[in-house]
Amino acid sequence: MSIPNIITLGRILLVPIVVWAIASGQMEVAFAVFVIAGVSDAVDGFLAKRFNMASELGALLDPLADKALLVSIYVSLGIWGAVPRWLVILVVSRDIMIVGAVIVSWLFGKPIPMKPLMVSKLNTVAQVAFAALVLAALGFGFNSSPYNLILMGFVTVLSLASVGLYLVEWVRHMSTIEAGERPE
Repeated sequence: MSIPNIITLGRILLVPIVVWAIASGQMEVAFAVFVIAGVSDAVDGFLAKRFNMASELGALLDPLADKALLVSIYVSLGIWGAVPRWLVILVVSRDIMIVGAVIVSWLFGKPIPMKPLMVSKLNTVAQVAFAALVLAALGFGFNSSPYNLILMGFVTVLSLASVGLYLVEWVRHMSTIEAGERPE
């Protein structure tokens, strides 16, 4: 268990805290926890690369921690009414479709390489920026227009582009399976 992996596990443990903070209307706390999670993501990545502490476990845990945090925040903010529900559905559905495609490819013995596309990285940046802006506006009582609408547009377009490109890549990858072939 390396230091970056411990930091990543700590980030996973922050998920219920940020959900509790949003659910109880403690938006300043939710924003602060979100910032701490973001800093911890940067720190664990830096340590893993700079000091050659990258591991297979870390390669799995880091995106899991990021997705758990973002999905939880979007769902919580959607329930709170601070983010449109259609956007929550889009963000969550995208992740479910990608994870589902990966699982199906594993079941058929054709694991797909786990390499994030540039559009997916941009999507994550847009999702983080939008969530941070919404939490900050709620926590510190300022009007975030028109920036919230601009970021929401970026999240929408990039989520759709990302899932579309991943699904095209997955269909190409899986198209080599013979008809009638079954999962092992």
